[in-house]
This record gives sequence, C-alpha cells and structure tokens, in this order.
Amino acid sequence: MTATEPTEIAKIAKQIEYLARALKAPRIRDAAARLADQARDGGWTHEEYLAAVLDREVSARDASGARLRIRAAGFGTAKTIEEFVFDHQPGLKRDTIAHLATGAFLAKAENVVLLGPPGTGKTHLAVGLGIKAAQAGHRVLFATATEWVTRLTDAHQHGRLAEELARLRRYGLLIVDEVGYIPFEQDAANLFFQLVSSRYEHASLILTSNLPFARWGDVFGDQAVAAAMIDRIVHHADVITLKGASHRLRNTGIDTLPSARTENTAH
Repeated sequence: MTATEPTEIAKIAKQIEYLARALKAPRIRDAAARLADQARDGGWTHEEYLAAVLDREVSARDASGARLRIRAAGFGTAKTIEEFVFDHQPGLKRDTIAHLATGAFLAKAENVVLLGPPGTGKTHLAVGLGIKAAQAGHRVLFATATEWVTRLTDAHQHGRLAEELARLRRYGLLIVDEVGYIPFEQDAANLFFQLVSSRYEHASLILTSNLPFARWGDVFGDQAVAAAMIDRIVHHADVITLKGASHRLRNTGIDTLPSARTENTAH
C-alpha cells in the first residue's frame, strides 16, 4: 500500500464513515481505522486489507446475532456446556455431548432426550446445547412442558393453533424442560402431541424428564397418546440417561429425593 498524505487520509476516513453509516455497518469504520496503520506497516495488499476489515464486521455481526438469539430463547439462566461438571456424571460420555454441541443433529431434524432424577444436570445440558445452537445461527425457544402447553392452549382457544404450530416450525430448536413434573389433562396432552407431531422430521426438539418413558402414560393420561408421542420423539433421537443424586443436595446430609429412588432409564 502506498503512503498517503495526512489530509488525504482524513478525507478518506470521513468517506469511510459515511459509507459505513449508509451500509448500516458502523463497525466497518472502526475496523478500517484500527487496521489501517497495521496494513501500511505490514505492506498488505488492498485485497488483504479489505478482507481483514470485512472479516471483523462479519465476526462482530455473528457475535451480536448470537447474543440476540440467546436472549430471545428465554433460557432464564444461561448455562454453557463448558461449565457442566462432568465429574458429577462419570457415566456420561463427553464425546457424545461434544458431538451434540456441534449441532449436527439440528441439520437432520433429530431430537435429544435427557432423562434422570432431579438435580443431575438435564436442564444444564439442554440449555448448553441450546446456546450452542443459537451461536451457530439457529433460532431457539426454551420453556417448561407446562409453559408450552399453556402457550398451545391459548393459541387453540383463539383459533390459531395451526398458525402457531407453523410459526414454531420455523425455529430450528425447541427445548421442552421438565416433562413429567406435572401431569396433563387430556386436552393438554393432545395439544402437546400435536407439537411433537408437527416437528417430526421437520425440526428438532430437546426434552428433559425426571421419568422413564414407561411412565409417560401417567403424565399424559393416555397410554396410546404417550406411545405415539414417544415413537415420534425417539425415531431420530439421542436418548441420554443421567444418574445419581442431585448436585443440589451435596453437603446437605440428604442422600436422595423421593422421585430419585426409582431407577430412571429410557425403557
């Protein structure tokens, strides 16, 4: 790059500022200013300088977009995969979680089911995978099973259930937390089934539950509905069972919780 007079540099800087504003890309102005001296000192070509400036803009946009998607997902407390304490779950394969964190399951509209007693890290893993998905550019929504049913009931009562299900299909990932904590009435169970059915082989779900599949019929009040729902969920899914005592009970002197006394497996 050839040397340029200070007055000429100032004029070019103002032009860049105007163009960046016109493009609604103010970070281009900042990156151009920060990299200009480095480019001159390093003898960069014009193409190298332009690529470096645009790379900063794209990286900043990606980071900003990820923050917005994470905020819009409704996670509540953000819990990352990196913060998960695998020592509390020695039977959990790190490679399995690492592979899920790549988001490959989203591209294939596959599901993830996390089963286990309370306090074993199901929600943490679900949120962590949701954050990874948001960072990769996917739209994500998080809610408890009860909250999803409330949302669907409201849509049904206002005559827009089909519209709501279609809108939710545009999200790459829905996370349904706490399936099984509160049993559903028949109408609610049917609405939840419609949510699962609408996403089958179209978009992904992550579900967490403190109950094995064999007891989901109790939750939904209908063995046939539960069986049909489970069939669609697990047809393309990774089912992960977490075990052990609640990490929240560590150092409390309490060994276990009532719901954790029953062996929690997928079958």
